[in-house]
Amino acid sequence: MNNFSYVKAVQVQEAVELTGKHDESKIIAGGTNLIDLLKYNLFKVDRLVDVNHVLGLHTIIENEEGGLKLGALVTNADTAYHPLVEKMYPLLSKAILAGASAQIRNMATNGGNLLQRTRCYYFYDPHTPCNKREPGSGCSAIGGYNRIMAILGTSENCIAVFPSDMCVALAALDATVNITGLQGTRSIAIADFHRLPGDTPSLDNNLQKGDIITSIDLPAKGFERNYSYLKLRDRSSYAFALVSVATGLEMESGRIKEARIALGGVAHKPWRVKAAEDFLSGKEASTGNFAEAAEIIVAGAIPFEHNGFKIELAKKAIIRNCMMALNPETQLPGAKPSL
Repeated sequence: MNNFSYVKAVQVQEAVELTGKHDESKIIAGGTNLIDLLKYNLFKVDRLVDVNHVLGLHTIIENEEGGLKLGALVTNADTAYHPLVEKMYPLLSKAILAGASAQIRNMATNGGNLLQRTRCYYFYDPHTPCNKREPGSGCSAIGGYNRIMAILGTSENCIAVFPSDMCVALAALDATVNITGLQGTRSIAIADFHRLPGDTPSLDNNLQKGDIITSIDLPAKGFERNYSYLKLRDRSSYAFALVSVATGLEMESGRIKEARIALGGVAHKPWRVKAAEDFLSGKEASTGNFAEAAEIIVAGAIPFEHNGFKIELAKKAIIRNCMMALNPETQLPGAKPSL
């Protein structure tokens, strides 16, 4: 057991100073991922900065653009069940409730959800090479058991996937992440927040040392009429996605005015291809058109020894989920999509 100190911050700037100017400090909020990382000795920490009492980060309010501002310290459960989220962004609510377990959702925070690490087996095994854990050591997953690993956006250095369900919906909704750091405040589009592995798989996102996520902005358009979240996994509860799909459609006179499709479980970040969404614009909502969009989305996918099935699974999941979005009631227990 490594000894570490513990300190509480009550202001955002205080938390920034405590972490940004001290190399081995880590932020703790819900701790649902951080505690696992500490148990497995995956990083060193000599000070934990508790931000649970930081003022101003525990609310969900309407923002200036007519959307919502989700406080970084609001729990996943409180976010999913918030009346405004359920009404305006049911896609986000569904995605959050598909993740983890009720107990974890009661503890996990919105900010922490964005920052969770991969669940790659080899990342959690300190006895195996892993470029994400130890840069330059190699990637055991490429030649190992890679059934849950990425098929899109991979590199020769890493094929791990990002595990969040919430972030897949945030990607489809064009959310924005608000940050305070040593250099002041800034915002990052969710599409630019997470990174592909490239040559630096140890970097999961584009935060800088000392940066604190303060909130997440959702734009006014929530696709509350036509939406669906589909998560395909090995068991129906408490399992990470093999493939997940978040779909939002805006329909006009029986045709697609706008489409948003984001995938989870297939890459180092939520995967969204604008060309596929542009292809669907103005077209009939049919299985044929959704199938063509699916081909565009998974173009360039690279299968590995044990996960080649993910390519066809992703295509079928996209088609099914888009059809479900036409009639969200099909997502009720026992209902069947009209394919």
